[in-house]
Amino acid sequence: MKDQILDILADITGSDEVKKDLDVNIFETGLLDSMGTVQLLLEFQNQLGVDVPVSEFDRSEWDTPNKIIAKVESMK
Repeated sequence: MKDQILDILADITGSDEVKKDLDVNIFETGLLDSMGTVQLLLEFQNQLGVDVPVSEFDRSEWDTPNKIIAKVESMK
């Protein structure tokens, strides 16, 4: 599942940086913005069956690839 999450993240951000540095802050570096966040959550729902309500999305818990992987895997 980790590779699938990283593939989705790379597609949405348009950068392989998220696969190389799993602790990069995707918001501070500008790899992901609010529109990208919505796209990311939709892809997680479509491809992985993981539903993350935007209302429950806390940027500080989703700001690195490692944190995203942990959150998505915990919701599966």
